[in-house]
Parts: sequence; C-alpha cells; structure tokens
Amino acid sequence: MRVGIVILPEYRWPAAARLWRAAEAYGFDHAWTYDHIGWRTLVDGPWFDAVATLTAAATVTERIRLGTLVASPNLRHPVVFARALLALDDISGGRFTLGIGAGAAGGYDNEVVEATELTPRQRVDRFAEFVELTDALLTSDRVDFAGRYYTAVQARSVPGCVQRPRLPFVVAANGPRGMAVAARHGQGWVTTGPRGEDYAGWWRGVAQRVEQFEEVLAARGREPAEVARHISVDAAPVYSLSSLAAFQDALGRAGELGFTDMAVHWPRPDGPYTGSEAVLEQVAAEVLPNRGM
Repeated sequence: MRVGIVILPEYRWPAAARLWRAAEAYGFDHAWTYDHIGWRTLVDGPWFDAVATLTAAATVTERIRLGTLVASPNLRHPVVFARALLALDDISGGRFTLGIGAGAAGGYDNEVVEATELTPRQRVDRFAEFVELTDALLTSDRVDFAGRYYTAVQARSVPGCVQRPRLPFVVAANGPRGMAVAARHGQGWVTTGPRGEDYAGWWRGVAQRVEQFEEVLAARGREPAEVARHISVDAAPVYSLSSLAAFQDALGRAGELGFTDMAVHWPRPDGPYTGSEAVLEQVAAEVLPNRGM
C-alpha cells in the first residue's frame, strides 16, 4: 500500500520547506495539502494558498507525488483553475495529482465569500459539471462549454499536461452520486468514511462505502483495478499518528478493505492532529520501508 501525508498550509515557507523535504526523505509516496481559505478552528491562524504551496513544494522535492486533498468548486472556477493545474503539472515534472471534491456546505470558505447556499443535490450537480469541464480543459486545446453552473468560451489549454492524457484525478465521494463522478472521471477515489462513529463503527462505515463504490464501478462498467482507492484515515476518531500501534492498525485495516493508498496528517503541537514527530519518525523508520515485505 502507498502511504501519503497531509501537510496543512499553515507554515511560513522556510518552516514548510523542511516538512515537504522530510516527507520525501521519510519515504512517503505522496504528500498533500488542503485547499481552503481557512479551515475550522484554524481560521484565525496562519494559512497559505494551496496552489502556491504545492508549486513551492515541487521545487524542493524530486520524487514524491504532490496533490490537493481536496480542491472544490467552492473556491475555484474550472477555466482559471485549469491554468494553475497545468503549471503545477509542468513545474513538478508530472508529479501532481488533483484531489477534488464537492466541497462542504456552509463553513468559513462559503461564509467569507458570501457564496450562495446550495442544496445537497445542487452541490453534487455543480461538482459533476466542475469535474466534466476541468477534464475537458486538460485534454483539449480549445473548449466551449455551456452548463448550469459554468461557462467556457474558446478556453485554451495549450500546451496540455505533462502527464497524458491529463494529470490524474482522485475524486472524493461518500455517497452514490459523488461516487458516480469518481467512477466516470477518476483515476482514484478517496473517502473520509462516516461521521460521528466510534473507531470500530467508523471502519464498519468505511467498509460499507467500499461495497457501495464497487457497485457503482460495476454499473459504470469499470474494472476495480482501474481506480486507485484512497482513504483519509484521520477522519476516524483515533488519530493515526497518536502512536506506532495506531498507525499500524489503520494501515492493516485499510489494506484488508482493499485500499491502495492511505493518507495521514503531519503531527501538530495542539488542536487538530495533535501528536509528536517522534511517532512519525518511528513510522518512517520501522513501517514504511517494510510495506512490500
């Protein structure tokens, strides 16, 4: 199983650069950051743009894949965002993956830009349109598009992606309509599992989502092996890097459910993902090198 790590975009670059370099040196397969204006209890603290952060990260790393976990239509227009994605793919030498989701209802991102509130159905409809147009923009030189939520008139996308036919999409979805978007456009699917469960219950909910996604793939006519399966394990009630045992338990459970990729979060001194870098170093030394054995 491939293992990735999420580095929140909250550090000034001299400090952040150390973390991105370390993620590669530790042996993680991919490294991600959030794409928000601000996030939950951290809105009053430092916070930097995801695209700029990942661009800088690309210049201080060589091997590790980089990505958003996840970008959403809450903040991005496909035509403008596609240009940024082309640049990221180019600067990283084809190491960029677009993690993309429908975006949460409410929350700071929507409030700060006074976004129009959408129903759950409208939110998924907008997401499907967003992904469809972004896909077209990254695979065609010129795009005309007239949808309910987005319009593009002779949008150019030259020179195209380094990765062909385009950079990979990892589509976040926990419900059947979002999973259908992942099955149609995604090279990967990512889930955060259910909300409000105990640890064992959370994993049972994840198992249910895996079964549901397999049904959606079958209905779409896609082979299961065609779509990578990602899980963000720190959505569970137990933080994966709270101890070596917690990490190993999450890794084992994810593997048993057929996930190909797992993402954890860099330990923070307080608040969300509170933990010690000593545990991270232990995981890097004792677990990551032995995954293929």
